[in-house]
Amino acid sequence: MRIRQTSTMEVRHYFWLSTAAAILTIALKTIAWWLTGSMGLLSDAMESFVNLAAALFALAMVVIAKSPPDAEHPLGHSKAEYFSSGAEGLMIFCAAAAIIWSAGQRLFAPQPLESVGLGLAFSTVSSIINFWVAQVMRRAGTRFRSVALEGGARHLMTDVWTSAGVIAGVFVVSLTGLLWLDAVIAIAVGLHILSEGWSLIRAAANGLMDAALPADTIAEIEASLQRHAGRGVRFANLRTRRAGSHSFVYVDVLVPPAWTIVQAHDLLDEIEHEIHRIVPDSQVFSHPEPDRS
Repeated sequence: MRIRQTSTMEVRHYFWLSTAAAILTIALKTIAWWLTGSMGLLSDAMESFVNLAAALFALAMVVIAKSPPDAEHPLGHSKAEYFSSGAEGLMIFCAAAAIIWSAGQRLFAPQPLESVGLGLAFSTVSSIINFWVAQVMRRAGTRFRSVALEGGARHLMTDVWTSAGVIAGVFVVSLTGLLWLDAVIAIAVGLHILSEGWSLIRAAANGLMDAALPADTIAEIEASLQRHAGRGVRFANLRTRRAGSHSFVYVDVLVPPAWTIVQAHDLLDEIEHEIHRIVPDSQVFSHPEPDRS
């Protein structure tokens, strides 16, 4: 069995970046709401508070997830990242409920907007910041195979599209004078981020249930194993699962009964090395058995 681990410090840097961006965008969006009085812009600012809380919680979970195995957790702590993704989904649910409730009240008591141009400028700058951070985190999530980073990137991109819709809607309100539309936009924002929250919770639950690796990855592992079939060996009970940034691969290797333990050991080393190339940050458990067929 072999294992490769990513640097905890490297991953933590991205969450500090996300935290700093959340603080800055909260300030910008709050100013935008204060200038305009727009319910849509307020709902956008509230989502940024969720971004900040999620970034801080994810940072704590990543530190735990990257902790080395110990006596009580011999396979490591990588599943802690799923708590981050699930908690972020729950926070999104709470934010969406608050947005919809507040917007519903404003729908029946609309208020005029002020300083729309300046307010939208602040909101646009915050969206550009979130877009850049989301792209950085998405690439890092792919590189480190981090569920928390991927979840954070998806959430930020949701925030970007939400902000774009709010900006466009508030601009339309200022042009048409349809004040009730501002509340409708806020309600639409709440419903939109509800769907993203559900996606994060479902992904976290799927991970905690030990879901298998993607089908194309399993097919690549099987093709690698079959390349050894000409040497008189067979394979059985191939199983895979993913836990946070780590993947686990289990396989039984059936070797000819006449093989020595050295021959079997060398083959297993070669197989594990190939699987590590296919699935980085993985633990491979290969078990030799005599082929009595």
